[in-house]
Amino acid sequence: SKVSLDSETMATKEDVQDPRIPKIASSIRVIPDFPKPGIMFQDITTLLLDTEAFKDTVDIFVERYKGKGISVVAGVEARGFIFGPPIALAIGAKFVPMRKPKKLPGKVISEEYSLEYGTDKIEMHVGAVEPGERAIIIDDLIATGGTLAAAIRLLERVGVTIAECACVIELPVLKGREKLGETPLFILVTSDAA
Repeated sequence: SKVSLDSETMATKEDVQDPRIPKIASSIRVIPDFPKPGIMFQDITTLLLDTEAFKDTVDIFVERYKGKGISVVAGVEARGFIFGPPIALAIGAKFVPMRKPKKLPGKVISEEYSLEYGTDKIEMHVGAVEPGERAIIIDDLIATGGTLAAAIRLLERVGVTIAECACVIELPVLKGREKLGETPLFILVTSDAA
């Protein structure tokens, strides 16, 4: 079961752009041919070095989700761990890490997803969330959407409602949004890099 946020808070392309967004966008460094030839890597470490851009990024998400009944901020390893905790603290939600296999010490549930070659899994501790809780899923970037789709399936399996997925950057050419089904996606910056 999916519940969207209040329609008044849903951003659309027609909305006036938040004046903080251009500064955030310009703070993200693009590195060609990393980690392999042909990839235009979106490097958020330069955003993190810019205290104003980093604070603005967190603030925009906090403004969006504060007071919306979100009790879980699920962060996808690894860069979702950077943005998720400060958002969770500011909105009074718990932070739940969605990790790569064999990283969590307790009993886990896992969800497999496809990669370009082969498959991978993400895992979450059993008991980290309760049925009926409302969550947002945070990552730095959505590319093909496989990881976020797996995170959605994992949380929904245990009865959590996903209000929205939130990413700093979207690479629309890779059509990751299509993998998220009915779950809304909120992003700050789009990039034409592939």
